[in-house]
Amino acid sequence: MKEYDVIVIGGGHAGTEACLASARCGAKTLLVTQTFSTVGQMSCNPSIGGIGKGHLTREVDALGGVMARAADASGIHFRTLNKKKGPAVWATRAQADRNLYKAFIQNEIKYQKNLDFIDGEVIDVIIKNNEIRGVELQGNQTICCKNIILTAGTFLSGIIHVGDKSYSAGRLGENASIKLANRMRDLDLMMGRLKTGTPPRLDGKSINFDVMAEQPGDFPRPVFSFLGKTSDHPKQVSCFITRTNEKTHKLIRNSLKKSPLFNGVITGKGPRYCPSIEDKVTRFHEKNSHQIFLEPEGLNTDLIYPNGISTSLPEADQEEFIRSIHGLEKAKITKFGYAIEYDFFDPRGLTSFLENKKVRGFFMAGQINGTTGYEEAASQGIVAGINAALKSQEKEMWSPRREQSYIGVMIDDLVTQGASEPYRMFTSRAEHRLFLREDNADQRLTKLGWDLGSVSKERFSAYSKKINLIEKEIEKLRHVTFFEEGKKVFAGDYLKRPNTSYDDLAKLCPDHNLINSSIGENCAVNIRYEGYIARQETEIIRNKKDEELSLPEKINYEKILALSSEARENLAIARPQNLRQAAKIPGVTPAAISILKVQIKAINNSKKIASDGK
Repeated sequence: MKEYDVIVIGGGHAGTEACLASARCGAKTLLVTQTFSTVGQMSCNPSIGGIGKGHLTREVDALGGVMARAADASGIHFRTLNKKKGPAVWATRAQADRNLYKAFIQNEIKYQKNLDFIDGEVIDVIIKNNEIRGVELQGNQTICCKNIILTAGTFLSGIIHVGDKSYSAGRLGENASIKLANRMRDLDLMMGRLKTGTPPRLDGKSINFDVMAEQPGDFPRPVFSFLGKTSDHPKQVSCFITRTNEKTHKLIRNSLKKSPLFNGVITGKGPRYCPSIEDKVTRFHEKNSHQIFLEPEGLNTDLIYPNGISTSLPEADQEEFIRSIHGLEKAKITKFGYAIEYDFFDPRGLTSFLENKKVRGFFMAGQINGTTGYEEAASQGIVAGINAALKSQEKEMWSPRREQSYIGVMIDDLVTQGASEPYRMFTSRAEHRLFLREDNADQRLTKLGWDLGSVSKERFSAYSKKINLIEKEIEKLRHVTFFEEGKKVFAGDYLKRPNTSYDDLAKLCPDHNLINSSIGENCAVNIRYEGYIARQETEIIRNKKDEELSLPEKINYEKILALSSEARENLAIARPQNLRQAAKIPGVTPAAISILKVQIKAINNSKKIASDGK
């Protein structure tokens, strides 16, 4: 039996990015999953991207990840959201063909150098002296390793609920990980329960699309990957929109006593930003309808995903309220909706490298850290994969910064504030949104990924050529001029105006041989935001010196009586690595940060005195 540098447990979106990143970084990596045929499965909505999530997907791609390329290879409906707002919050979203997406992911894993995979269930992690040594599989098989990345998703003690029926499962049709969950509890790693859910699936042949609003994809069509092109996309299809109505809401309200979400059966907190239809009807009782997007699950299937009506009501009640909706009067349900409750780990127990603070070499990524969504999981997976590989090679690990990426924002939020409910990324969570755009994710992260080892030579070469073109074009645009109402106008000044575009400029300056549209638009956005970004960068530099002051690992917060009891308690749980992380913790005020600075100075002085004494 081989000994591995890194073993990844679980083949979901976090696990696939983790094992691929680890292997790309040069670590001998093993993926252990119950059934390889389910690797890359889109358990809920077959879509990638959206507000905030599209930014994460592009950042994963910029670091060499697979999600964006898989979305391009399987996307059957592409849109850019938020187009009425500024480019900083534009967000790409793709509806994917489930089978094409899964096949792309599995193919990447099969042909990735340094990566093996096996079917098996991990029932124990082997730890000696608070350090990872290996895993034990069902059947008494032991595999040695230096690092583990746990990406178990909803499988740890997962329980599915449909009405008054509850049963153990990781997701529909797959076994929950009970023995591993029990082992994790024995390690006393601050665990809790969360829940999520999914809507019923419908037979498209039984739906009357003629009475619904058609929603075609965008033209021109966006691509996800920085290496992508529209020719990568399969055939495109439309989605459709309908709405619930007062009859629907009455049926749901009458069924609430049978809902495990409302009768006390489910105790875990669900995602506030992706509520069940029961939650919507109850919380937004003043609304007489809610929008439903009917999204195809693939090109070779009639299955339809009704986005917006996640539910765990009894099957008969699901059928009744579905058929009260316009266009769904004869709808046939092929798979009923359900809620799933599962164990998660309080992410305050992790460092910003996603390594557990108690057990060295034990990394965690994905839904088990309290997040919701494929994109949030993939982002954690690629960070954990890179860091586990670096650790196995005795190299310095990498912690993404808030001002550098949405991935950094998410991880910083998680490890400092925890997850009282499933965490979802939004652009509003970032302080530096004008800089953290989809279009410049590669400019922010690809060189870094190259240095870390996660970016291929092909990708870095393409990136380098692009950067060279952008730099030359921006320099040229500073000198290009045209006349408007008899006055000379510089191209750079024109692009700083609201509601202008690079294509508009190209029409005004036909003799200047301006570059292709996609590179040009990137230049235009850079020019438009350069003043704001310069101010943000100055602010970042000014604050960075104090923020990066390290907090001693063994500092006893309970003895710092000048801090409030809330601050002492939350600091003791999160154990931040520096003042920047500490400032994000609930109850830690600017006054508390000043107190911590004094403590750091006192501890450092005492160390210096002790050192001088020797």
